[in-house]
Amino acid sequence: MMIKAYRYIKARDAVMRGIFLFCAVFAVLALGCICVFLFAEGLPFIGKVGVSNFFGTKWHLDSGAYGILSMIVASLYVTGLSTLIGIAIGLFTAICLYKFCPAKAVNPIRQLITLLAGIPSVIYGLFGMIVIVPFLRDNISSNGVGYGILAASLVLSVMILPTIVSISLDALNSVPRSYYEGALALGATSEQSVFKVMLPAAKSGILAAVVLSIGRAIGETMAVIMVIGGSPAMPGSLFQSVRTMTANIAMGATELSGDAATALVSTGVVLFCFTLLLNTSISLLKGGFKRESKSA
Repeated sequence: MMIKAYRYIKARDAVMRGIFLFCAVFAVLALGCICVFLFAEGLPFIGKVGVSNFFGTKWHLDSGAYGILSMIVASLYVTGLSTLIGIAIGLFTAICLYKFCPAKAVNPIRQLITLLAGIPSVIYGLFGMIVIVPFLRDNISSNGVGYGILAASLVLSVMILPTIVSISLDALNSVPRSYYEGALALGATSEQSVFKVMLPAAKSGILAAVVLSIGRAIGETMAVIMVIGGSPAMPGSLFQSVRTMTANIAMGATELSGDAATALVSTGVVLFCFTLLLNTSISLLKGGFKRESKSA
């Protein structure tokens, strides 16, 4: 009887190991297929049209101009501004929920913020197009244009709030409470204990929230398309119709063919390289933070 039970447990463990191995291999293969597709299609096209042409400032498919520099700049502006706004609001919200909010209100507020993650992107875009764009056009814009970088950044900053608030709050809660109590015992105020002790101790988790937020912002498409305008012009103002790399791919994916469609794949290569560079940089920073904490 014991031998049968042992054989059953051993067979079950082998099956589970096989399932886990399959899932891991599938994830790696999926990433590999995407990389092969992007680089096999995109890199030869960049070499064909020339690096100076592909990274130029003009995007005019009829004349063979495939410059995406303006879209790269627009993507960086939108991602950077939305991340700054989202981090400022989200981090202070997490700090408030962590220490300065009544205990009974923490969970309801957190659940309401989490609900923002379940709203479809097109709803955010519709809200931005109907509410934010007219407000900017009528009250803030100096040229009478509401579409542009600021409108897209405001919409994206709301979309990334759940990520920043949830992960930052978890990072703060994971710091031992003795850090906070020790700071109070040394004479620090509650605010000083949170901002000068707890925040630095939770910086690794907060950095992870920032990374995920940047990835969400730089990869968002539908909401951005609806409020940014769509003109492939070099950004010169916050209130100007521009186009990001993701918007460029989505706007032409179902309409273009031939070299024009391949140019969209090449744009995806650049976007993929940006994401890879971002993840690598953040991994190096996190490694540096861990070494600092160990040495301390």
